[in-house]
Amino acid sequence: MPESPPVVVGPPHPRSARRVGARAFKQQLDRVYSRFTGGFIVFVLALALLERLGVSRHWIGLIFLLATIGLYAVIGVMSRTTDATEYYVAGRRVPAVYNGMATGADWMSAASFIGLAGTLYLSGYSGLAFVLGWTGGFCLVALLLAPYLRKFGQFTIPDFLGERYGGHLPRLLGIGAAILCSFIYLVAQIYGVGLVTSHLTGVAFELGVFLGLGGILVCSFLGGMRAVTWTQVAQYIILIVAYLLPVVWLSVKQTGSPVPQLSYGFQLEKVSAKEKLLSNDPKELEVRELFRQREQTLAAKLEDPAAALRADKAAAEARLAVLREANAPSQAILAAEKALSALPRDSASARETWSRERASAETKSLPLNGMTPHALQHAGDPQGDAAARQTFDASRRNFMALVFCLMVGTAALPHILMRYYTTPSVREARESVTWSLLFIFLLYVTAPALAVLVKYEVFHLVVGTPLDQLPPWVASWNKVDPGLMSITDINLDGILQLNEMTIGGDIVVLATPEIGGLPYVVSGLVAAGGLAAALSTADGLLLTIANALSHDLYYKMIDPNASTARRVTISKVLLLVVALAAAYVAAQKPADILFLVSAAFSFAASAFFPALVLGIFWKRANGLGAALGMICGLGVTFYYMLTTQPWLREVFGITSPIRLWWDILPISAGVFGVPVGFAVIILVSLVTPSPTRREQEMVEHVRYPRLQGR
Repeated sequence: MPESPPVVVGPPHPRSARRVGARAFKQQLDRVYSRFTGGFIVFVLALALLERLGVSRHWIGLIFLLATIGLYAVIGVMSRTTDATEYYVAGRRVPAVYNGMATGADWMSAASFIGLAGTLYLSGYSGLAFVLGWTGGFCLVALLLAPYLRKFGQFTIPDFLGERYGGHLPRLLGIGAAILCSFIYLVAQIYGVGLVTSHLTGVAFELGVFLGLGGILVCSFLGGMRAVTWTQVAQYIILIVAYLLPVVWLSVKQTGSPVPQLSYGFQLEKVSAKEKLLSNDPKELEVRELFRQREQTLAAKLEDPAAALRADKAAAEARLAVLREANAPSQAILAAEKALSALPRDSASARETWSRERASAETKSLPLNGMTPHALQHAGDPQGDAAARQTFDASRRNFMALVFCLMVGTAALPHILMRYYTTPSVREARESVTWSLLFIFLLYVTAPALAVLVKYEVFHLVVGTPLDQLPPWVASWNKVDPGLMSITDINLDGILQLNEMTIGGDIVVLATPEIGGLPYVVSGLVAAGGLAAALSTADGLLLTIANALSHDLYYKMIDPNASTARRVTISKVLLLVVALAAAYVAAQKPADILFLVSAAFSFAASAFFPALVLGIFWKRANGLGAALGMICGLGVTFYYMLTTQPWLREVFGITSPIRLWWDILPISAGVFGVPVGFAVIILVSLVTPSPTRREQEMVEHVRYPRLQGR
């Protein structure tokens, strides 16, 4: 019998070796983050024990702040790199499940963690537009963009535009649009960082902004996307535990069920019943009438602010003189002096102050403090009179327009799409979108329940309480920012009515543990989760802006021969400059988080979505069409916001009457810009020369890889 031939063992196939290496890398990550999760739970339990032993709230908050930022700093230092592929796309070796977690953290910004439940608390059913729009947007990402962008293989969205459409103009416009929407979004995140930091440490909001800025920079400055990715995975674990724990606790307290999503319907019925009682309560009616009178008084003052201010100053000075002549108690004299000094300085500031106060008084003259009933689908009545039907139609249109803008904007945000460049393959890019949806779903399915549980607590346990017996969280949040929490006893009865209380949506989540009477360590945990959400998104946004400037502008357009080290160094310098500029703007409190974020979505949708989708699925789209489409779509969106949004009108000095198109609110301005962008790209591409053969082959290769070479 002949001998069998010897078995020759050669080197492993490169693809097989990569798979083995990828499995080993994932197993290592599993061990690291399992230990991290266990260690974090032990850390929280240790702080709970310290609280029981008498450690002050100030120290617990400070420990949470320093420990979490210190952890992110350690990850940032360990992940430092000067390699371009590692810095820009984390080496393209992030497993799908971890890329999904990092995307979840990148996505769950201050708006999602801090603002979403607050929006649902204030607006009820209409706030669900954010849940539908944001989650639906990831379906568009999975179907239309993520796998195809990964096949193209560039580093950034402007990079894709430059390669797909050719020439510098599409790339340059992509850079500008990426900076615009990312910077606006970044300001909102840093605002959230300042809010959480000031709550944890007790420092002023403006100082909290710059303290939190250090936490942002340590993650992204040294290691770019590599450091940001592994930091975001840790941040997701912290923020999801922080979000779920107090909601579960509150659900058990109110209903005995540890599943808040199942408690939602029962508590919503109780909230709706309480809303009917409060709408017709005699004390609430009295308060609303007093605010209506205040609104009328302010309206009269605004007819001639200069004369009204002179009269107010004369009255305040006369009152102070009378008190001094009568040798009144020092407390009364100090109060009169304070009232005099609090008057506006001149007629311009008087107009601004009184306009703001009038708007507030007008809101507080409405039932339920201006909030719509929580279960009411849309304002107005489709069966009512003409005005009620018009209100209903406008409300429904705005709901659908907002869902559309948020979906399309989600699918076009550069810092989210960049995450899918980091996976090892196209298949894992698609899988990571599924994981992203799962991780985001955990928070979004909980936010509506959180809003209802908090509203139940406020309506049943806070409203109707004597002012000297209010829970401590009211005073503590008033110190952080009176605009977010304040009490005005306008009828002087010493009892809190609903319309006498102002609650900003931005504090609903952060104050949930205190509202529910939970230990302060849970408040610190929630604040740490909010900080993680804001930091994770801010890191991704900063990196998007810095990379657009260093890679797409400097390297691709100015100095193509720049070394890798020089490119990375320039990116780090630009990152620092952008971070400081965004922190300065956030410290001015330019607008609420929700508007800033929504503006970023409308800008991203109108600037990028048509160019990206047509660039992938229509090879006839050319560079001139894409450039003009981006300009026109973005221009229409910005024009509509500029002429209809009160804060922007004030900044640019626009005094003409507000004219809404089809009653669409400025928050949904992208609903006009996106179709304009599609129309311009299609029309211009059809009447101008076709793209080059290389550009058309690029589309064919990405969409039909099996046809290549046939």
